[in-house]
Amino acid sequence: MQKISVLGLGYVGLPSAAVFADSGLQVIGVDIDQKAVETINGGKAHIVEPGLDELLNKVVGNGNLRASTSAESADVFIIAVPTPFKEGRAPDLKYIQSAANMIAPLLRPGNLVILESTSPVGATEQLASWLKDARSDLIVPDFDGADGDIFLAYCPERILPGKVIQEVVENDRVIGGITTKSSELAVQFYKNAVRGECHVTNSRTAELCKLSENSFRDVNIAFANELCIISEKLDIDVYELIELTNRHPRVDILRPSTGVGGHCIAVDPWFIVDTAPEEARIIRTAREVNDAKPRWVVGQVEAIAKSYEKPVIACMGLAYKPNVDDLRESPSVEAVREMATRNFSEILVCEPFVEGLPALLTDLGLRNYGIEHAVDNADIIVFLTAHDQFKTISKASLDSKRVFDACGLTR
Repeated sequence: MQKISVLGLGYVGLPSAAVFADSGLQVIGVDIDQKAVETINGGKAHIVEPGLDELLNKVVGNGNLRASTSAESADVFIIAVPTPFKEGRAPDLKYIQSAANMIAPLLRPGNLVILESTSPVGATEQLASWLKDARSDLIVPDFDGADGDIFLAYCPERILPGKVIQEVVENDRVIGGITTKSSELAVQFYKNAVRGECHVTNSRTAELCKLSENSFRDVNIAFANELCIISEKLDIDVYELIELTNRHPRVDILRPSTGVGGHCIAVDPWFIVDTAPEEARIIRTAREVNDAKPRWVVGQVEAIAKSYEKPVIACMGLAYKPNVDDLRESPSVEAVREMATRNFSEILVCEPFVEGLPALLTDLGLRNYGIEHAVDNADIIVFLTAHDQFKTISKASLDSKRVFDACGLTR
């Protein structure tokens, strides 16, 4: 297992490809984005992640990693492509199917195919079915059945943006083979670069494990966000409330926020709801609470804006979490879009980690401004994402402004 192909060079695939290349493996990264491929082959990342540019410069420079828009033969194929929604929040596996179609003609007996994309239960078996349809000359194993000519496993990522390179190496991995031999080979592969422990199970359990991890976090965040809304109604400082409540030795309430974003926590629980709609009651409710939080934030800002004829509002932060450029499923983006749609103010957007704004905001006439311009020209400052840069804003520059802190930046 010396030649590795990683399909999908996004927030998961690119750091993983770089780490495997740094372990001495020959890695080809595959992505349909020609500009991203060119950037990577220049030794740079097209995403923001601490340490990634330096690692890419090293592994591209020594020839262990190169990127391409087309797949090549390999010993191990890792699929790390997006899994978005279809209408009605049903999981859409079209990118996994596309990856399967891309690698199917290249498969040889003995190849290992690993799905890392966060997926609903049964996705690895669906991947096997697509490969089986495309390659009738190969024996593709069934779930918990006899081994075939190739091997398949599911191994979800467990990484935190901002610490991805460290966590790809150090975090434990859950590895679910479609057969026992598939699990064994996947463990053997990951041990090339992963220092964390590899926990073996079957593919279905591994798939639900990933979804359960993020659903657990979503439920806990929903509890904090619901407390925030209740506290506002009762004229209670939610941060003081949480600090005092957490002095109980067995209580650890999280801090409320603008909502929940990112491709994982904001998405994965719906995969469980789609699979078990009658049973996943708490999981569904938590998603609804967190999805509604940006609209609640906008309602609070709109109430403040009524003191002005047509205020200028600086919306500080679009990323779904602090100090990253990731806008996927961001509640801050949704809050800004909602504010602009309601048209009760002039809006200045400030997101220091990106240059341009997403189309759903530029279509509304919004632009991205620097911190100083946004603060100086605003009547109301709304902190939506707690970027470290915002913590350097002087107290004096905020004294003459109305401030609404949706993310706990000032607390």
